[in-house]
Amino acid sequence: MISDLDKFFTAIKNIKDVQLTVHYDENDTVMTEEIFNKIAWANGKTSDDTAIETKTNPHSEITWTKVKEEMDKL
Repeated sequence: MISDLDKFFTAIKNIKDVQLTVHYDENDTVMTEEIFNKIAWANGKTSDDTAIETKTNPHSEITWTKVKEEMDKL
């Protein structure tokens, strides 16, 4: 069975293939809007290839509602 975390990442990738980091507690078994709002979105790279991250979602097509809808399909 596919985990909720796997569904979460697959759903985002199905909407748009982007780089991100999700900050969540390892005890979280259900992905929620609260966790979605903690995503650190890659927003470029430094000269030494380190990701520049932002807490502001730069992808208007990726919303919690759309991610949840996509997760429910999986």
